[in-house]
Amino acid sequence: MKLYLDVVRKALERGTRIENRTGVDTLSTFNINYEIDLRDGFPLLTTKAISWKNIVVVNLWFLSGATDIAFLRKHGCRFWDPWADEAGQVPSAYGNFWRSFPVHQEDGTPGFNDQIRYILETLRTDPQSRRMVLSAWAPGNAQTSALPPCHLMFIFNVQYGEDNEPMLCGHLTQRSADIALGVPYNIAGYALILELFARFVGVRPGVFGHTLVDAHIYTAKADGSMAEYDHVPGLREQLTREPKPLPRLSIDPNLRGLDDLWSLFDLETDALMSHFVLEGYDPHPAISFKVAV
Repeated sequence: MKLYLDVVRKALERGTRIENRTGVDTLSTFNINYEIDLRDGFPLLTTKAISWKNIVVVNLWFLSGATDIAFLRKHGCRFWDPWADEAGQVPSAYGNFWRSFPVHQEDGTPGFNDQIRYILETLRTDPQSRRMVLSAWAPGNAQTSALPPCHLMFIFNVQYGEDNEPMLCGHLTQRSADIALGVPYNIAGYALILELFARFVGVRPGVFGHTLVDAHIYTAKADGSMAEYDHVPGLREQLTREPKPLPRLSIDPNLRGLDDLWSLFDLETDALMSHFVLEGYDPHPAISFKVAV
């Protein structure tokens, strides 16, 4: 994942200090773009260990459209805990709006659109469409939400390789990108979705493109306070580490469509993860970063 290290270098070299709503300063950079060829391996960061289990669990949760975090807690994923209320509900627009985007119907009454179903059906019936857009950004929600979506739009696109065989590509637009904590999970999470959708429609995965609009690194304040939130030392440590070969993802061949995923939600963690096996993942040791909420 040399591309990720290039992002880190750009942010450290070009970033300007900015205050933000969390109270923790960031080194902020505008508009970083790159693309990853999934044919070269699965893009899970190797310069520090990343929880593959959490990536699988969170993205299955997104695809389910659920807004409560019971499924996450069942599998020991605590990332969403800071935003959950006493009932375990979170104001997430990701999976919720993926599966039930608020719309007005032809008669003017409120309704909902299942974007995931639409995209999969379009991939099967009109794969050259340029309208396969998955959006989590609804102004009425995002402008007032305590947790507006950071990775807000994913666009699917079918291209053809040198052998003239189709491949499913995807582009993620991310308005706000926490380079140390969020970006490695965002890359792997959407790559997993791309791999799954490619499997569901019978094509191979291709290129994952990524745009980071506000790419930032949390850092201690100029006076040295809030050093516990400083992500710079851990990122500089990763720059000294040599990236290792990317792993390969093996998905259970019995998972052939969206509806095949639902039976996985009743499984215990080990059984669930046996359907999504990473082969050859040998990362450098983990580095801890404290999240700014």
